[in-house]
Amino acid sequence: MWVSMEEFNEMATNWGIASAGLISHDFATAVATLPANEHRLVAVAARDPARAKDFAARHNIPHVHSSYEELAKNADVEVVYVGTINTYHYEVSKLMLEHGKHVLCEKPLCMNQRDTAALLKLAKEKKLFFMEAIWSRFFPSYEFVRKELSAKAIGDVVQLNVNFGVYLEAARVKQMDLGGGTILDLGVYVLQLAVMVFGPTMPLSLKAVGHLNSEGVDDSAAIVLTYPGSKTAVLTTSSLANMNKDATIYGTKGSIQIKDPFWCPTIVVSGDKSSEFVLPPTAQPCNFTNSAGLRYEAAEVRRCIQEGLYESPKLTHEETMIISKMEDMVRAQIGVKYPSDPQ
Repeated sequence: MWVSMEEFNEMATNWGIASAGLISHDFATAVATLPANEHRLVAVAARDPARAKDFAARHNIPHVHSSYEELAKNADVEVVYVGTINTYHYEVSKLMLEHGKHVLCEKPLCMNQRDTAALLKLAKEKKLFFMEAIWSRFFPSYEFVRKELSAKAIGDVVQLNVNFGVYLEAARVKQMDLGGGTILDLGVYVLQLAVMVFGPTMPLSLKAVGHLNSEGVDDSAAIVLTYPGSKTAVLTTSSLANMNKDATIYGTKGSIQIKDPFWCPTIVVSGDKSSEFVLPPTAQPCNFTNSAGLRYEAAEVRRCIQEGLYESPKLTHEETMIISKMEDMVRAQIGVKYPSDPQ
């Protein structure tokens, strides 16, 4: 049946959810804050069928699947949100792309840059929208920061300082077999901000040190990046201590402070001007800070699909590849090696 562009734009985007964990709950809850005629949750799958069934009941999702293969074959699903643990991102995203689904995959996109490159290549070959779910990039507060930087409100940027330290005992951060470590869990946020501030280019140099736990994954990291024009980024991650989690961008004429939590912020101070961006309320409690903001990346996915884009201009495939390369470089210098890494 032929559908006009006007009719297509009025059709709801049909979402499938891969995994029924904590972040998937928050994503589904955030999507529920968007117009129902634009976004619809139609299916969920999880390795534990009982959890998938409970998830579906909680979020009014009509189709429940006992495997990711079944979800991939569901003809009603247009785009899949992959909220699995890190070590499953590659295979689940690959499965969905091979079955013609657009994909929004939680960060870190993959365990290493080899797998990241393979997924980006597959998405391009299939002509499907594909994006790493670095939700920070789509917050109104981040849009404001980009505009301030573009307008040179603080002059020429020369320094970025970011701390992401939070005391964590979660297995996903501590265990090697779950793809643990702060570099992939927290580091993706500090690295993506450096890429946004200094542009989609590899730094001139990257120096990293850190500490490994008994599993061989990092529980802290300190990273220094240098860029042309005497520009520097100083980034830290830790699962051992709660730190101030502001991000400060220093320029020749002032500074921009992205207030804690910098990865999902509602307040930005540029010079002597403070701007607040209020998040909408959610119908259900969320598991993580400011998870209502997940709505913005979902809205961006819909916009891009409707416009025939295979990547978002706010988080390009090039940027995702750079972030993945830097994650590998940091891990190599600190000594974190996962079983799935190239030998």
